[in-house]
Amino acid sequence: MNGKENKMSFMPVGRLMLTMGIPMILSMMLQAVYNIVDSIFVGGMEGTGEQALNALTLAFPVQMLMVAIGIGTGVGMGAVISMRLGQKNQEQASLTTGNGFFLAMLIYVLCFLFGIFGVTAYIRSQTGNAVIADMAVGYLRICCVLSFGIVFFSIFEKLLQSTGKSMYSTIAQITGAVVNIILDPVLIYGWLGAPKLGVDGAAYATVLGQVVSMVLAAMFHFRKNKEIKNGFIYMRPSVQIIKEIYAIGLPAIIAQALMSVMTYGLNRILVRIDESVVTAYGLFYKIQQFILFAAFGLRDAITPIVSFNYGKQDKARIQSGIRYGLCYTLGIMLAGTLFLELFAEPFSSMFGLSGSTKEICISAMRIISVSFVFAGANVAFQGIFQALEAGMESLVVSVCRQFLFVLPSAWLLSEIAIRNQEMTWVVWLAFLIAEGVSCMISVIFMKRIRKNKIDVLASYADADNVNFTENPLQEEL
Repeated sequence: MNGKENKMSFMPVGRLMLTMGIPMILSMMLQAVYNIVDSIFVGGMEGTGEQALNALTLAFPVQMLMVAIGIGTGVGMGAVISMRLGQKNQEQASLTTGNGFFLAMLIYVLCFLFGIFGVTAYIRSQTGNAVIADMAVGYLRICCVLSFGIVFFSIFEKLLQSTGKSMYSTIAQITGAVVNIILDPVLIYGWLGAPKLGVDGAAYATVLGQVVSMVLAAMFHFRKNKEIKNGFIYMRPSVQIIKEIYAIGLPAIIAQALMSVMTYGLNRILVRIDESVVTAYGLFYKIQQFILFAAFGLRDAITPIVSFNYGKQDKARIQSGIRYGLCYTLGIMLAGTLFLELFAEPFSSMFGLSGSTKEICISAMRIISVSFVFAGANVAFQGIFQALEAGMESLVVSVCRQFLFVLPSAWLLSEIAIRNQEMTWVVWLAFLIAEGVSCMISVIFMKRIRKNKIDVLASYADADNVNFTENPLQEEL
């Protein structure tokens, strides 16, 4: 075996997925943890804690949208890079990287402009409470104007993951998260002589943590990714490469962006029942991210592994990647369901909520967590579809689970809650309906993709002990 051979070529797939996936899972879960910590510190603000939590809930969809565009672009770029490296085409991998940097600059400019001109109108569309609106506008404007950290980190993160160096992206993510957590109380409460900035302090802590992650991830990429060439010459925009990136990445962007649309839509639906339901859902959403982000982390291991071996036309390792990816994801989600069922009440007590809001949050955790197994399967299938250049199928699943089924179901069920607020819990059944039906659609798509893209490939005799220096179809061609 060539000592420079990428480990995605030869390491046993089950161990490879754990080697790449565990750092990504820890990274994503830590990101969810510091989102929760943000809310704990903000909720502890004397006199305005619950209003501040509501403000963060209103701002959160746009934060998710910025992350969606950055990560989706990175996913598409990373999948193309993995395929090109699998084909031993270093020049095209480097050009794809350069175009990823170019796209990141455009994304940041758009976020900056929205931060200056669009934030106020967006927040005012969700609330008439002037105090909450002012908090949300200030918080979100800071996050948008200084969003270059999260945008460029998303690109560097996927670069490291696409070459099998996920440990370095995890180190960068963890360091930024720790910085965020440390700065939260300092800037929110004015500790250590710092100004007492309240909700704005939470925003500054967030963007400073993102900048730290970006700087570290950039250093790791330029020092460790020897397979990739860097330079301004590679950043010249290529319509063909950008098309390839977004053929895979656009469905991922839309999938992530639909989370923002779903949250915004649910905020509008739930406020019809009561403002406390919006607050409870916002807190639950950050808690559930602790579980769902683990599935996203594993998906980010599934995609480059399957994509790399799809580029090499290695049927056996593609099949192993799919099998291990689904099994590991379902195991994580089952554990997550059990975790929230057992600890729903302690979690809801961390934010200083009033009695009714606390009970609503507990009911959300215990009901929505039942849908986690279906949600995990959908997330894994979407990663597989992206790796196999089936972006449209991934997009359809996203639209179904995060828009087409969940919002109409939530609206209909909210009518019951409006008439009888003791039955507010029924609105959470919308998630079980949406994820369950979408999972059935995912299985149908997977059968068709397997038939058209995998079964037609030549088989390797041994998935984990094989000479990868030749194309397996070469003799037939």
